[in-house]
Amino acid sequence: MSVFEVVGGNKLKGDVTPQGAKNEALQVISATLLTGDKVTISNIPDILDVNLLIDLLRDLGVSVEQINTDTYSFEAKDVNLDFLNSKAFVKKASKLRGSVMIIGPLLSRFKKAYLPKPGGDKIGRRRLDTHFIGFEKLGAKFEYDDKNNFYKVDAENLEGTYMLLDEASVTGTANIVMAASLAKGKTTIFNAACEPYLQQLCNMLNSMGANIKGIGSNLLTIEGVDSLGGCDHRILPDMIEIGSFIGLAAMTQSELTIKDVKAEYLGLIPEIFRRLGIQLEIENDDIRIPAQTHYEIQSFIDGSTLTVADAPWPGFTPDLLSIVLVVAIQAKGTVLIHQKMFESRLFFVDKLIDMGAHIILCDPHRAVVNGLNRQYPLRGIRMSSPDIRAGVALLIAALSAEGKSIIENINQIDRGYQNIDSRLRALGADIKRV
Repeated sequence: MSVFEVVGGNKLKGDVTPQGAKNEALQVISATLLTGDKVTISNIPDILDVNLLIDLLRDLGVSVEQINTDTYSFEAKDVNLDFLNSKAFVKKASKLRGSVMIIGPLLSRFKKAYLPKPGGDKIGRRRLDTHFIGFEKLGAKFEYDDKNNFYKVDAENLEGTYMLLDEASVTGTANIVMAASLAKGKTTIFNAACEPYLQQLCNMLNSMGANIKGIGSNLLTIEGVDSLGGCDHRILPDMIEIGSFIGLAAMTQSELTIKDVKAEYLGLIPEIFRRLGIQLEIENDDIRIPAQTHYEIQSFIDGSTLTVADAPWPGFTPDLLSIVLVVAIQAKGTVLIHQKMFESRLFFVDKLIDMGAHIILCDPHRAVVNGLNRQYPLRGIRMSSPDIRAGVALLIAALSAEGKSIIENINQIDRGYQNIDSRLRALGADIKRV
């Protein structure tokens, strides 16, 4: 298996364009199952998770054509539902967390869906209750085979209803919206997620003929329609990658410009990095980060220690807390990182401590970072990437460290970041895939 060999300490410079959003791609590609007409999607990232989903749709009988590097057309005219009962389906779908997104479209259009327990990051419990409770409220029957870890839902008819979601789950909301789009009558979803990914999915469905109102809010209303047609859709830039490049620039004292970021969809991301003392300017939809020798963490107005915590949108995304934690290592000051959503996502800090970071892991959800203020450089070590976001956080730490680092299990990074090694080399990083 490949590893990254990183020699840190280089200052980077140049322009970088973010890839298409991974989380949006998994949703909108799954939504192509809702129609037999052709759907063309552009700005699709060339990453492991997305490519696995595209292969899964091919195996289901979807006609997939790659038009250019980042653009594909999908035509789900002859879907083979028998594939859902095959060992090949179990093997492929269980590797991919995003495979859960095909349930809503299959249930809505074909009245049944099966899925093995999906894979993905090892970051603690990631329950699917919200998805299946929503399907049941629409009239579906749900079965779970705990011996084989297999989910099954079926419904002769889906009927619109009112539901209050137990959590503002992005994937849960997306799945329910896709199921409700072809249900009879009106579905009202309260406490719906409203992340940009979800807004994009709803706008795409409306362009296919769906009737969804309240997009961008926590209250969605879906009037079911008889059928959906084709459309053209473009995926947003990946805001998690944008945040990762901001963190990279700060840690390596580099001057970087992140191009075409769609700043209006970034929410609190620029502001949170500014609170860590990072200078950044948004100019003509680009983010420019100047080279900074030092940056200082702000305190709250009363002088108390800054806390950065995740929250449902428009709160700060949990996918960037690992990056914020790493950036704080070389800041002046102290910050409390509070990861509310996943109880295992902070366990990668032991590797950062081995590199010389001053971090106290309070419990599975909270870590205090006491910034080194550049007084001591991190040192290169051998380490392993536990999940996508922690993997890139460790990569940023390695690029800022003295000496050589070896990062194992880099397929986790490849699941979410497109050609990250070659793109970093173009900026002046010393990184090899060996």
